[in-house]
Amino acid sequence: MDSTTRKSYYIGIDVGTGSVRASLVDKSGHVNSICTQNTQTWRDANDSRIFEQSTADIWAAVGIVVKGCLKDASVHPNQVKGLGFDATCSLAVTDFDGEPVMVTKGDNLGIHGERNVILWADHRAEKEADLINGTGSIVLDYVGGKMSLEMEIPKILWLKNNMAPDLFSKCQFFDLPDFLTYQATRDSARSCCSLTCKCSYVPKAGWQKDFFKQIGLNELTERDYAQVGVREGEEVLIAGMPVGQGLSATAAEELGLPLGTPVGSALIDAYAGWLGTVAARYTENGVLSAVVPSLEESGHRLAAVAGTSTCHIVQSPEGIFVDGVWGPYKDPIINGWWMNEGGQSSTGQLIDFILTNHPAYPEAVKLGKERGMNVHAVLQELLEKIRVEHNADTLTELTKDLHLYPDFHGNRSPIADPRMRGSIIGLELDNSLTSLSKHYHATLLAIALQTRHIIDTLNTSGHKVASIFMSGGQARNILLMQLFADVCGMPVVLPANSDQAVGLGAAMLARLAAEYDNGGKEGQAERLWNIMVEMTPPGTMISPSCSLKERKLLDAKYMIFLETIQIQKRWRKEMEDALA
Repeated sequence: MDSTTRKSYYIGIDVGTGSVRASLVDKSGHVNSICTQNTQTWRDANDSRIFEQSTADIWAAVGIVVKGCLKDASVHPNQVKGLGFDATCSLAVTDFDGEPVMVTKGDNLGIHGERNVILWADHRAEKEADLINGTGSIVLDYVGGKMSLEMEIPKILWLKNNMAPDLFSKCQFFDLPDFLTYQATRDSARSCCSLTCKCSYVPKAGWQKDFFKQIGLNELTERDYAQVGVREGEEVLIAGMPVGQGLSATAAEELGLPLGTPVGSALIDAYAGWLGTVAARYTENGVLSAVVPSLEESGHRLAAVAGTSTCHIVQSPEGIFVDGVWGPYKDPIINGWWMNEGGQSSTGQLIDFILTNHPAYPEAVKLGKERGMNVHAVLQELLEKIRVEHNADTLTELTKDLHLYPDFHGNRSPIADPRMRGSIIGLELDNSLTSLSKHYHATLLAIALQTRHIIDTLNTSGHKVASIFMSGGQARNILLMQLFADVCGMPVVLPANSDQAVGLGAAMLARLAAEYDNGGKEGQAERLWNIMVEMTPPGTMISPSCSLKERKLLDAKYMIFLETIQIQKRWRKEMEDALA
């Protein structure tokens, strides 16, 4: 047997909003191969709030990408020692045999059918969230004082309110990461990450019977929470702890892996991004930092996981309550540590929306094809040309009178108001590439300003965030990353490969599961942190570099950003009062 055959690998499976990706990773953290398969999302032409997916479609994609990355790397299935999953915080609904149950409103709601996932971005449960937020329950203390309609309990309550009672009673509900480990092992063990972050499982206290009765979900309590998977007193798994006996016979055949391959307790995708980035050393000006980060240092590092939306995660040794920011959550990743999660509901999606809805976008795409550049590079080149023509020192000065507020899909934090909406002030009668370029920069700046708003709120409440560790596709946009550094006044560390960080985090779960010695939760923190340090490749640091003049402009922009929030709230109230 040669050294190649003896080498061990771990597979991290990342289920994102629009695709499934498998990463084949070795012990050093080197990603040997990646395979991606798109998944389907259903929308409702008459209701923009609706986003639905299918666990059958997702699981079929899992099988394709696992086999694909093994084939691409010429790795034998027996060399795979563990499997880890992360996924969006979407609600998957099945019966107690694991068969999918339809979540689409209408005659098919509650019967067996393909569309059985309410995607994280789905905003149908606004009334249910409003009801929950009027309860004053202790569960609200652990979600920043206000529960988001993107979480699982409002969605489950929406199903209860719209589904026939006999059909609702047959349902079991999963946060999508936990569904994937269930599908892989047929063990219904749930993760601390999913239950505490998205399912109203209160740290140290567990399920709150009075809360469920108050909102009309008596069924959950009457059946000892069987529908949500963890009965009173049952163990909730922390990240990477082995689930059941590993891959079931059916799943092993579907994925092309050995029976019993260890499966680690899963994470929400943003938390896998934290796992795959915050233990990184970094290079600055080409020099690698000699300091190996400690677990304690992680409390000063904010992980920003940026894709369709952006999540901002920071941990602390004690629970910190932050208005408008989710958490504090106990043990979502590291045993004994707490986490808070801020977020922006639409960032990558917002950039795409602003670009594709501008009249000059087709012209920019055509220009990019002619020059062999993507649209972002084209616009950044144009911005620099326009800046010189207008004799402006910086792009911030160039767009100083254009103000974009980014909450086109509501505010996740720190305002925690899904009714917030976007705005653009400073529009001209201009539909040219110049206008498109300026709108592009204004959008990037707005995303950076909102990131500062979240970090300021975290630090005012007791956190000590001193740096931002990025992952996700937006980390490739250096203009945006420099804006983050300049606007927030702190360094930004970019991962070695922005597309690999989340999948790498999932692979770390796989390795921990493979090496677990059944010692329970004791020692999980040290073991997982050591794996993170060993497997996370060095990142690249971008430091703040703006001049004093631009600093003043950015601070003024931030004050206008905050004022825009108050103006929108006041205008909304004035319109509501007019209708009263």
